[in-house]
Amino acid sequence: MLESARRVVGGLTEIGIALLALAIVASLLVGKDHMSFLGDVVGNITGLVSALGSAGLAGLISLGVVLWLFQKR
Repeated sequence: MLESARRVVGGLTEIGIALLALAIVASLLVGKDHMSFLGDVVGNITGLVSALGSAGLAGLISLGVVLWLFQKR
């Protein structure tokens, strides 16, 4: 049962990452003014990176944990 839930969550994560990549490419191609249905994807990612960068060591540790979680699969 736990393995089944793990597979479902893994599949949903892969779909989410694929949709995020599609939104980034679409936003870069048509501009954020024409992406009202997806919002400012690139701006949100830039803000997240900026927030992690200004957090210093805690931001670096958080980024490391997130990357470790994605690579663990």
